[in-house]
Amino acid sequence: MDLINQGLDIARNPKHTRWIAPLLLIADSVLCGLVIWKIPYTEIDWTTYMQHIEIYLKGERDYKNIVGSTGPLVYPAAHVHIYRVLYALTDHGRNIEVAQIYFGLLYLLTLGVVMQCYRLAKVPPYVFPLLILSKRLHSIFMLRLFNDCFAVLGLFSAIYAYQKGQWHLGTFLFTTGLNVKMSLLLPLPAIGVLALQAMGPREMMTQLMIVVQVSLGYGYPFRKRAPSYFARAFELSRAFLYKWTVNWRFVPESTFLSKPFALGLLAAHLGLLVWFGLTRWNKPAQRRSLREFLNLIREEPRDQDQISDRVTPNFTMTTMLTATAIGMLCARSLHYQFYAYVAWTTPFLLWKAGLHPIVQYALWGAQEWAWNVYPSTPASSMTVVGVLTVAVFGAWWGTRDEFDRASTNGKPVGEHVHTE
Repeated sequence: MDLINQGLDIARNPKHTRWIAPLLLIADSVLCGLVIWKIPYTEIDWTTYMQHIEIYLKGERDYKNIVGSTGPLVYPAAHVHIYRVLYALTDHGRNIEVAQIYFGLLYLLTLGVVMQCYRLAKVPPYVFPLLILSKRLHSIFMLRLFNDCFAVLGLFSAIYAYQKGQWHLGTFLFTTGLNVKMSLLLPLPAIGVLALQAMGPREMMTQLMIVVQVSLGYGYPFRKRAPSYFARAFELSRAFLYKWTVNWRFVPESTFLSKPFALGLLAAHLGLLVWFGLTRWNKPAQRRSLREFLNLIREEPRDQDQISDRVTPNFTMTTMLTATAIGMLCARSLHYQFYAYVAWTTPFLLWKAGLHPIVQYALWGAQEWAWNVYPSTPASSMTVVGVLTVAVFGAWWGTRDEFDRASTNGKPVGEHVHTE
């Protein structure tokens, strides 16, 4: 009986993640080596990335003229700066194995940051294996070499910095990821709400200015062709092809391509952001009404210190990841590389939903299966949307009591208090 209790304590008590997380990281490093050594590389976008860089290095600064074999350059400038370095390190992109090793290290670095975020949020150890078991995630990093890998590092590095109270650093890291791929626009509303409650209106505006200034800094080489640069790098009206969608295969193609469907998803996205903002994300401000909450932008409230204290590492991560998951749920088309944002988000949200661990693992398994079906099918796409729906609405339900009762040991209820 003591052995069973000890096993349950290891599985449930977050203090054990201090030794479990490193062991999982070591195990995954071995797995990464085996993936690079044994599984053939699959060419998708790497060659095109390198073609873009070659054109850039020849002096071209007009995005309209930077075109590769699979399409034009449509990513912000930090992508160009990163892949310019990789171009030099991989013999002009020809040494794929070296590139895979760099992406393996990138994967392990990102995984390490993700685990630290989970640890600061006091996630129990039984959730951590889900962070290393994804076949699709390993493929995205080491067999596809997608730029989303750098963007997701920026996202979780920012979350970690915010959890530690390092807001300027966090916003710089977030903006770097945003300037790799504009998918990171999804958690931007959450950052605004968090910054306002954590530091007040003046510092929130400072974070906004950091986003703008760092973005302009990355885009500086393209300043003379600014209209072309911003139109391509942050294009919001991009066309979507039905054949590549992972999430909406179960709707007819005519519906998928229709304007009402696109507008409906946009309305759902905005509605969910407002709903979460009014019922969950403003909880540190004691659920002020919309009018009262907007007044926080104009003047700092008298209880600012108390509000700041409630912006805990757990709350920060929950807010950032629910915003990301809402964006993924309402996206008109998800491609396979977008699993980089989903794979490390849903385990946390399923835990926050308060589901039984067996249910959490079952939903994770269904999600992993769905993202590995190629090409997607109605069944796989329904599963993708279904698990994201459970994660989003489950997290909303599971956080209904946080901050609503008296604190325990100085921490708000819902913070899963443990000591290490």
